[in-house]
Amino acid sequence: MRDKCLVVFCCIFSIAIAQTVPPDTIAKPLSDKDRKKLEKKLRKELESPYRVWETVDVAYIITDEERRAFHNLSNDDERDRFIEQFWLRRDPTPDTVENEFKEEHYRRIAYANEHFASGIPGWKTDRGMIYIKFGAPDEIDSHPSGGSYQNSPEEGGGQITTFPFERWRYRYIEGIRNNIVIEFVDQTMSGEYHLTIDPTEKNALLHTPAGQQQAQLPNGASAMRDEFAPLELLHDLGKPQAVKYKDLEAVVKSNVRYNTLPIQVRTDFIPVTAASIYTNVTLQFASKDLQFQQKDGLDHATVNLYGRITTMSRRVVSVFEDAVSVEGPGERSAVYQKTIPLAPGRYRLNIAAKDVTGGTTGSYETALDVPQFPDDKLSASSLILADLIERVPAASIGAGQFVIGDTKVRPRLSATFRNTEKLGIYIQLYHFAPGAVEYQITRNGTGETVLDYTEQPDSSVSQLTIARWLPLDSLTAGSYTLRMTVTDQNRSQTLTPSATFTVH
Repeated sequence: MRDKCLVVFCCIFSIAIAQTVPPDTIAKPLSDKDRKKLEKKLRKELESPYRVWETVDVAYIITDEERRAFHNLSNDDERDRFIEQFWLRRDPTPDTVENEFKEEHYRRIAYANEHFASGIPGWKTDRGMIYIKFGAPDEIDSHPSGGSYQNSPEEGGGQITTFPFERWRYRYIEGIRNNIVIEFVDQTMSGEYHLTIDPTEKNALLHTPAGQQQAQLPNGASAMRDEFAPLELLHDLGKPQAVKYKDLEAVVKSNVRYNTLPIQVRTDFIPVTAASIYTNVTLQFASKDLQFQQKDGLDHATVNLYGRITTMSRRVVSVFEDAVSVEGPGERSAVYQKTIPLAPGRYRLNIAAKDVTGGTTGSYETALDVPQFPDDKLSASSLILADLIERVPAASIGAGQFVIGDTKVRPRLSATFRNTEKLGIYIQLYHFAPGAVEYQITRNGTGETVLDYTEQPDSSVSQLTIARWLPLDSLTAGSYTLRMTVTDQNRSQTLTPSATFTVH
């Protein structure tokens, strides 16, 4: 009888055990108090995307008042409305559909992750924090290898030997002051620079007799320094910036008509944080489907676009409107891309288009499944087959159509290439420990392998970007599949992203 009771108890409380219930709760039925504790814990687990939004996405810009208000919300609908209003309050152009503040904020996070990572994500570093809050500095004095350095008069003068360090200068930061200089020092020589207000921290020989002598500021130098100014600056840099704009409400209405203008649509997903995924929506209109007219001696076609992303309950998340132009006709197509940061989840994408000259219209609707990217396991962005992969100037990093970080990547929506072209491949790998990447191209129908090779890329960083070209001159006309096998040897994890393309 005792054994039977034990079996019954194990069955009843197996779910509670999976939720890490303390052992003393297994021996008896759950009390109301214990049940409420479990329900509260479960709610917290389900709310994790909102916690990530608060502690990662907007960690440096949310005010204390906003944080307290966010914590007092009781359900997801209230949290969604709060997040929507959070961005609307900061929109510098509330009369337009674009929110430049939000787009710039996530561009800065992506840039910080790509350029300041050092064993921890770039957004968590001190340089990442300053960059995300205040943008790119006006000047950077960089000493990535350290070495011999001539101290300024304010620092006491003299020649010292330094750790790697950087000085960022901002001519003006609103709400703080003019001519702000921020110093970062890498004392561990690991690439992780920390913010400092002590000018002696970069002195690599500080704890030697010679270094201590160098660290003694002469009376004149001490007089030139305001002892409290660095502390005041540190305090000001840590404060969230003031919210400029009032609460707004935005109502977007559109009529999506059925069409005679075909639209090709592709979506790719590039994570910025665990709670915000860059969703790249790429559209293409074939020249043969457009009507051209003469303008300045050239044939010209224009397509007006309206796009809307909503939750499955039809709550509007993002709206974009634009015009796409193409000169032709020839073989050129009108290609357009819009990048929208979205939280993981399912959405509905609606697109309406109109050929300005011909008057034909087109519509497109689909479910949009934005994936989650776990922090603790090997994962990958979308695998993009491209006809253009090139670095962009520093001023264009993270901005403009087809730009991912510091690289312009234009997808070939038709996935059709001539054998005189090269096949562009772009993918980002996350949490990639020492491992290997295998590339294999097989001919569809026969299964014949036409390309197979393996490489072991540098895995010293947590995020690895693969951007390369594969020649197609040895391939005959037909349909092929590119399959990559990404192996993490430390965790024994494997990914197999793949894409199909055609050669003619």
